[in-house]
Amino acid sequence: MTQLRIPAVYMRGGTSKGVFFLANDLPIDPQQRDRVLLRVIGSPDPYGKHIDGMGGATSSTSKVVLISKSMRPDCDVDYLFGALAVANPTIDWSGNCGNLSAAVGPFAIRSGLLKAPTQGWATVRIWQANIGKMIISHVPMCDGAVQEEGDFELDGVTFPAAEIKLEFLNPGADDGGGEGGLMFPTGKTIDWLDVPGVGRVEATLINAGLPTIFVEAVSLGFKGSELQSDVNPFPDLLERAEKVRVAGATAMGLVAMPGSHTPKISFVARSQDYTASDGRPIKAEGIGLLARIFSMGALHHAMTGTGAVAIAAATAIPGTIPHRVARKSDDDRVRFGHPSGALSVGAEATEINGEWVVSKVLMSRSARRLMEGWVLVPQT
Repeated sequence: MTQLRIPAVYMRGGTSKGVFFLANDLPIDPQQRDRVLLRVIGSPDPYGKHIDGMGGATSSTSKVVLISKSMRPDCDVDYLFGALAVANPTIDWSGNCGNLSAAVGPFAIRSGLLKAPTQGWATVRIWQANIGKMIISHVPMCDGAVQEEGDFELDGVTFPAAEIKLEFLNPGADDGGGEGGLMFPTGKTIDWLDVPGVGRVEATLINAGLPTIFVEAVSLGFKGSELQSDVNPFPDLLERAEKVRVAGATAMGLVAMPGSHTPKISFVARSQDYTASDGRPIKAEGIGLLARIFSMGALHHAMTGTGAVAIAAATAIPGTIPHRVARKSDDDRVRFGHPSGALSVGAEATEINGEWVVSKVLMSRSARRLMEGWVLVPQT
C-alpha cells in the first residue's frame, strides 16, 4: 500500500511542539483533512502513547498548525491551530495555541510566504483564524535566515534559543464593547459559581486570548505551588477542577465538552517560595503571583501561551482575582510562577465607557525546527 507523502515541519514553539503544514498541501475537504491529521499524530490511541504517529500523547505535544498566505490586506499569513485528543478521534479547532504562535513567523518566512530583511527583525502579521485575532511576531534574522540559536532562556524549555517577541492585539472577545470587545461575558469581574459537589466558588470569567476561568488556589483545595505530580495522579482533584470548569463555562455561555480545549481553568495565589519541576528554587520576591492551568483535563507542565495572555489581561484590570493577588513590577509587567519556573508578561489596558479593553498583550517566546521533510500517512 502506497502511503501519502506530505511536506511538513516538526517545530517547537514556546513550551509546546507540533506538526506544521502549508494548508495547500492538505486535502481541501475538512473531514478528509482531519482524518489525515489524526493519522499523522496517531490518534485515537487507546494505549495513550501515540506510538504510531508524531504526537507526544500530551496536550502540549499533540498539535497541528496550518499556515497559508493571507487574503487579508493587513496580514501576511493565516494561522489555523488544531489540538488533537489522544484517545478520541477529535480535533479541537476552537482556540489558539499561544506557544506555537511563536513558531508561525519562522515557518512562514522559511516557506517563502513573505519577504524578510537579511538582518535585524522581521515583522510577521499573523491572522489567528481560530479566534479571529491578529498577532504580530518579531522574528530575529541573521544573514538572510531566521535566527534560531541564542541565549534567551524560557522556563519549561531545556535549551536556550533566539528570542521571538509576540504582540497579541485586542485579545478580548468581540461582543460589542468597542475595540477589542467586552472581555467579561457576564459583565462582571467577579462571579460566584454554584458547583455541584464543590459548593460556591468565586471566579473571574474572562475571554482574552482564550476563554479562561480564574479561581484562587484555596477554592480548589490547593496552595498554588503545585506541580503535575501533586495533581495529575489524583482523579478526585482533576474531577473537582473539571466541575468548576464546567460551571464556569456554563456561566460564560459556552458548552464545556469533557477535557476540551476551551474554556480553560487556572488557579492563582499570592507569591510564595516553591521548587520548580526541574528542582530550581523559585523565590517569592522574584515573582508577582503563582499561576497554574489545566489543559485538556490535566495540570499543564508550565503555562499555556493563551493562559499567559489571559493572566496578563486579568492582572491589568482592577477587580479580577489575578489583579487582587498579583504584585506588579515597576514596568507594569507581571512575572508569575508556574510549575516549570516563571514568565513575564504585560498588557496595555484602558477603561472605555465603563468597560475595560486590552489593546495589546506582550510576551517573549522562542521556537526552532526539530525536523523537516515529509510525514507518511497510510491511505485508507
